[in-house]
Amino acid sequence: MTAVLTERSLKPAAPDKTGRKRRRWIGWAFAAPFTVLFGVFALLPVVASLVMSVTDMRATDLRTPLAVDFVGLDNYTRLFSDDLFLRSAVNTLVFVVVGVPLTVVAALAAANALNSGLIRFRAVFRVGFYLPVVTSIVAIAVVWRFLLDPEAGLVNNLLGVIGIDGPNWLGDTRTSLGSIIVMAAWRNFGSLMVIFLAALQSIPTTLYEAATLDGAGRWQQFRRITIPLMRPALLFGAVITGIGYLQLFEEPLVMTQGGPLSSTLSVSYHIYNQFGFGNYGYAAAASYVLFVAIVALSVLQFRLLGRRE
Repeated sequence: MTAVLTERSLKPAAPDKTGRKRRRWIGWAFAAPFTVLFGVFALLPVVASLVMSVTDMRATDLRTPLAVDFVGLDNYTRLFSDDLFLRSAVNTLVFVVVGVPLTVVAALAAANALNSGLIRFRAVFRVGFYLPVVTSIVAIAVVWRFLLDPEAGLVNNLLGVIGIDGPNWLGDTRTSLGSIIVMAAWRNFGSLMVIFLAALQSIPTTLYEAATLDGAGRWQQFRRITIPLMRPALLFGAVITGIGYLQLFEEPLVMTQGGPLSSTLSVSYHIYNQFGFGNYGYAAAASYVLFVAIVALSVLQFRLLGRRE
């Protein structure tokens, strides 16, 4: 009798199907609020915009959305024959090609300087470099528009001291986009600096000590130790910065309104204008072209900066 009881007590208890079903329903009950909100406010608009991009929907069709005509890929083909869209695409490409490396290099230089131990009051510099990231773009735009003012701006006044006649930075097609690139890099490099600083501080100092004993200089240590070990952080910084710069919107909206002569018009700003004009199908198609560009840029950055076996 004792042996039988012992044998039964060693057997695993049968799974409680009722208990598992109850736990499953409890889990779904907790997930339901987020699932419903995500479906209504995120997933449904994405699907609706995709459908909208293959129709001729305009603002006048909002009351009868089912009466719009299916136009297939006509909106997409119109985009690449639209001179204004092509101009905005070129502006955005220049902004990304110049702005991303500039922001990453500035952030890496600042992080390396703060990590070197040669700078006193490092906490003050960290806060100062990061402060523009959390500052309103409107406030930053007001300051930079004053700095770049052709008559009373600080930049042109300083150039005048050394005998250089400064241009109209935001009013000249040759300098307007470059001015916004510099402002955006200054505003955004602080967030990457914090990430790069954390990555630098995670590198063991013994590696640098061993390299010094082997006769490696600072530049060799930077190339052979710092950059390879910081590759994940550099990849993350390049990807998020590239995605942000492809969606450039606030800077030209506040500082130049896309001018002069559309020299600072970005794709996102162009999409915003098209929605404002009521061209919903056309604007939705442009949004998906921008989405494909973001995916392509991210894949390219992963190929260039990703882990190499």
